[in-house]
Amino acid sequence: MEINNKNLIKIIDENAIQDRVKEIATELSNSFVKKKPIFIGVLNGSFIFVSDLVRNLSIDCEIDFIKVSSYKGQNSMGTVKLLKDISADITNRHVVIVEDIIDSGLTIEFLVKRLNGASPKSISIVTLLLKPDIAKLSIPIDIIGFEIAPDYVVGYGLDYDQNFRHLPEVYRLEK
Repeated sequence: MEINNKNLIKIIDENAIQDRVKEIATELSNSFVKKKPIFIGVLNGSFIFVSDLVRNLSIDCEIDFIKVSSYKGQNSMGTVKLLKDISADITNRHVVIVEDIIDSGLTIEFLVKRLNGASPKSISIVTLLLKPDIAKLSIPIDIIGFEIAPDYVVGYGLDYDQNFRHLPEVYRLEK
């Protein structure tokens, strides 16, 4: 497929994504029975994943969002900037960070350190996509939707300069 002069190669189709989201929701629902976790989506990329995920939960929960920036185009800036903080008090709460993608690991490490400062009861990390070949993590990822190659991907909330988020599948962006 070609959009805006960009060649897109489908790597994960819509049905596979939705099936995996339901599995993740079931796993989280089982983990937090009789608890009320707060799901913190990492904007902008995770908004579709968070939406689909929480609609498939069988438990009560709260939802908040945090926004950080570490990319410009296809290039990591090597630093993480906080653009919007959470508004909820997470002290003594079960927190579930919901990421669209973990590639270098820089953003998730920043977020865990920041949120740990608020003394939550627990922090779990859920990501739709993980690039294991380039992730340098000192913390475990609790739930991984799909492991993918270290290509630049778009769709299902993931973007290239704010484009392609609306696509219901995940595509590799060809240069």
